[in-house]
Amino acid sequence: MKNTTIIWVAGVLGLLFLILVLLVLTFDVAPIGPEGTSIGLSHINRYAFDLWGVSIFWYSITDWLGIAAIAVAFVFAFMGFIQLIKRRSFLKVDKTILWLGGLYVIVIGLYVFFDVVIVNYRPIIMPGSVHPEASFPSSHTMVVCVIMGSALVLLKQYIKNECLRIALQVICAIVILITVCGRLISGAHWFTDILGGLLISTALVFLYSGIVERME
Repeated sequence: MKNTTIIWVAGVLGLLFLILVLLVLTFDVAPIGPEGTSIGLSHINRYAFDLWGVSIFWYSITDWLGIAAIAVAFVFAFMGFIQLIKRRSFLKVDKTILWLGGLYVIVIGLYVFFDVVIVNYRPIIMPGSVHPEASFPSSHTMVVCVIMGSALVLLKQYIKNECLRIALQVICAIVILITVCGRLISGAHWFTDILGGLLISTALVFLYSGIVERME
């Protein structure tokens, strides 16, 4: 895929995310959440929630996959730190690693922003909580998809052994797939929360991929 096409895809996905936010805030809003919290696109979300129900098992599985994804992020951060020590200059660290750091900062910013600016509340009150929590977009989905998606991009640069690279890329893809599906059927999020997390994370990964492509 050409660099300009990748950037355009990122832009379209970002726009779709913004449209979804607008729809969730304004369309088919009804008090179907715990403690009468109002939820946008309520009929779609209620249908999906009733279809899948609640599974703490899958919630736990996706939590562990989230920890694994964060460990991957620390591996890349450590690589950048080692390069900084050896090359003795921040500017001499691989630009792909520097841009990756910027990508992580954006994700952290979005995580904090949507925790404060609440679009939707969770469909259930989680164990250990007494009130509904912010739910849109699924921050867990967003974080895992961005970390593992960007890893898919970087593995082409840092793993020269083709068999090993393909195996690691397959693992990254499986982690993303299980996280998205598992988070949905766990019942901890509405369908639109998962969709929102998937859209914004994919937009960010495509943007990062376009930047890496341009540097190459």
